[in-house]
Amino acid sequence: MYIGLDLGTSGVKALLVDGAQRIIGSANASLEVSRPHAGWSEQNPQHWLDATANVLEQLRRSYLVETAKVAGIGLSGQMHGATLLDAADQPLRPCILWNDTRSHEEAAALDADPKFRKLTGNIVFPGFTAPKLAWVKAHEPDIFAATRKVLLPKDFLRLWLTGEHVSEMSDAAGTAWLDVEKRCWDASLLDATSLDLSHMPRLVEGTEVSGKLRPELCARFGFENAPVVAGGAGDNAASACGAGTVAPGTSFISLGTSGVLFAANESYLPNPESAVHTFCHALPGTWHQMGVILSATDSLNWLSGVTGSAPGDLTAALGAELKTPGSATFVPYLSGERTPHNDAAIRGGFCGLSHQDDASALTQAVLEGVAFAFRDNLEALKAAGTTLTRATAIGGGSRSRYWLKAIATALQIRLDIPAEGDFGAAFGAARLGLIAATGADPVAVCQPPEINETIEPDAALTDAFDTAYQRYRALYPALRGVSQ
Repeated sequence: MYIGLDLGTSGVKALLVDGAQRIIGSANASLEVSRPHAGWSEQNPQHWLDATANVLEQLRRSYLVETAKVAGIGLSGQMHGATLLDAADQPLRPCILWNDTRSHEEAAALDADPKFRKLTGNIVFPGFTAPKLAWVKAHEPDIFAATRKVLLPKDFLRLWLTGEHVSEMSDAAGTAWLDVEKRCWDASLLDATSLDLSHMPRLVEGTEVSGKLRPELCARFGFENAPVVAGGAGDNAASACGAGTVAPGTSFISLGTSGVLFAANESYLPNPESAVHTFCHALPGTWHQMGVILSATDSLNWLSGVTGSAPGDLTAALGAELKTPGSATFVPYLSGERTPHNDAAIRGGFCGLSHQDDASALTQAVLEGVAFAFRDNLEALKAAGTTLTRATAIGGGSRSRYWLKAIATALQIRLDIPAEGDFGAAFGAARLGLIAATGADPVAVCQPPEINETIEPDAALTDAFDTAYQRYRALYPALRGVSQ
């Protein structure tokens, strides 16, 4: 038996699978985000441990016999978070999360140093870890001085599980301290933020053993023998392992809180000017590129909160057939935007509203706006040397066929919908736990799921969507002029 643990922003999920990768059971525990100031996003690391203990206890109670046989645990986690520990491995402050934008000035200053793009292959985004440490040094110098280790969220969870300070390549690539091509920490990048190698965890590949579960936790959660804990992956690389997006040329599109267009690569292909992320993959000797939009299903959730209607009810009201884009255009920059703009200050909006526009018209505009943001990501990937013709659709938003039809038509690519099952980050983490425990071939384990349905672009609406996309593209410079 194997367990995948996914530490997300809104909760922790545990997935129990057997050696044939059949899902035996799952458990969830929720998490809250603290936003004490505009642009801030934080969590208490202790809450991650409490939530993880909760889900492991749920599995123990519901699957006592199966849980006893667990041989491997894999970890997935929200990326970029800065968890600062003192000499006793205690958090010095709440973790600064991936969607926190307070360090935008520090990010710009680091990005102006040419060695960062040269060595990391990426823009230094405000959400990355390095600028957060620069912000702490400038604004919380006592905390910075007391910092002895900097861990990413899932790696703090690993510390609790194993007692080891360890990270892995896919997550570490999002810190702006990793030489992404050589897959190692870079001393010069650390020095630019007044840190050194002693502040960093040791690195393993996502498929390697990072440690074993501590004896007291084995007893607490009913494991007969101490399971190995795999290196694991950042959430997007873990989702790729779950969806079988590991071979060169494969891709997925994730409609979650944020949106991701992800392509697996067999070589290192950086192009930071496109604002595409170029990171290590979870499997040894592989990399990936991805475009990221910050508010995907979050945009629909925002509209749900405003209208008082559930997201599913809003999308259901549009019917089954894809409509011609209306006059209303929505730009989904509710929390700024990454790809392709790298703009923490930009904010979203509606344009072209009329008296005739009702809740359904606004819903249609929101779905189209997110689709056009994905089109921006696709164009950025093309500029970085990656051309896609199809992608596997995952994430909560992929339950809306209407939304997938809009995305397929806006991007002019096929979208494959997996057969019923869980192929997300927790499943990918469980696969990594299996590989670490058994030594199995990673590519053989991380096979793509059976495809239940393929959404084709609507050829009759191609021109209309292209016209609407050009209108959408024109709004960014206009909004930028009033968002600063």
